[in-house]
Amino acid sequence: MRGSPTHGNLLRQINHWSLAAERLTHLDDLAAPAAWAGLEGYLGLELRNHLRKVAGALQSPVPSLRRALDDAMTADDVRRLQRRLVAFRARYLRAETTIDFFVDAINTRTNEEIASLLRACDQIAIRAMSDLLVPLGKTVPPILTYLDRGLGASILKAGLLLWDGGDINPVAGVKVVRHNLFRSTALIHEAGHQVAHFTEWNGELRSALRSALAPASRHLSNIWSSWASEIAADAFAFAHAGYGSVAGLHDVLAGSESFVFRLTPGDPHPTSYLRVLLGVAMCRAYYGDGPWDELAAGWERRYPLRQADAELSDIITRSKPLLPVVTRVALQEPMRAFGGRGLDRMIDPSRASPRALEDFERTTATPFDAPPGRLRTTGVRLLALSALKVATEPGNIAALTAQQRYWMRRLGGAVVTKAA
Repeated sequence: MRGSPTHGNLLRQINHWSLAAERLTHLDDLAAPAAWAGLEGYLGLELRNHLRKVAGALQSPVPSLRRALDDAMTADDVRRLQRRLVAFRARYLRAETTIDFFVDAINTRTNEEIASLLRACDQIAIRAMSDLLVPLGKTVPPILTYLDRGLGASILKAGLLLWDGGDINPVAGVKVVRHNLFRSTALIHEAGHQVAHFTEWNGELRSALRSALAPASRHLSNIWSSWASEIAADAFAFAHAGYGSVAGLHDVLAGSESFVFRLTPGDPHPTSYLRVLLGVAMCRAYYGDGPWDELAAGWERRYPLRQADAELSDIITRSKPLLPVVTRVALQEPMRAFGGRGLDRMIDPSRASPRALEDFERTTATPFDAPPGRLRTTGVRLLALSALKVATEPGNIAALTAQQRYWMRRLGGAVVTKAA
């Protein structure tokens, strides 16, 4: 077979894909040095080790492919080799998908300004997770936040198998959208998804919602329990950031009527209309009356139920009296995931009440000027405070954004002068 057109075609393809696989090992060619430098040292090391392992594993079949080509004598040998080559191509593409995800995320840090802000986001998410995972004796995974377009944040959770099918993902990748970089309570929502995964909270919350709502309606209990994973993340964000997280969610969801009244079978997100009102119910349960009441009234005026179809209108109408029950289950129900405690016993929402955050700002000397080490412990509360102020002082948003940029850059390790 050697010297035949078939041999040449196979040799060319093996050489092409093996060289492409070898290039994936050159991580410094894939992500800019400035972007790697924008990572915390431990995070960069974790990612390099993982990506080297992904790329290295891709090299292992190459010698065997070359031997099979040299030994191929029959048509059956050729067909077997062709099938193996197709499998190798597919394996390469899966590995490339894994590596490209992290490389693209890392490359959003080529600008030092953005790198410092994203390092701050890393620290905020880690702190939010640590507040719950550490008391439970669980490991807090590294976080890689990255900047991208769109309306909402998202997470590629640590602890899952990635596209390459190799080792589990050691680093949680969290998308932070540009428009919300300085109102990033969604970052805590995504951290909540990671916590729920590590503690197996979602399944437990799903069962608890189904049981609590079944006496009112079996149909509604099935609907609400199907939304358990997003309710969990929203409750986690509320427990850390209070009304600021609810107002931020409101502003992301306040789109067209068709968007707000969308109900998609299989979608884990509650319909937007009820999701905002559930956040308001959480505020009322822990803080009493407040600006969230006006937000809810404005929401219902802006989106009258007559704009929803008959099925969804019925679901909403029958669900509204049940929102306090959903709130209780999500925040107070004892969970095995939390050692038999409710979420609010792990993360106290009263620390994020407007009064508590105002007291924090008033009694803490220059909280925004604290040393970076101190900012790491207070960053979540500072985010909650900033989000509350943006929600309640809309005319002052430019100054509040400048203030948040200042302390986030300091938390992220940038050398900055005092905010104006």
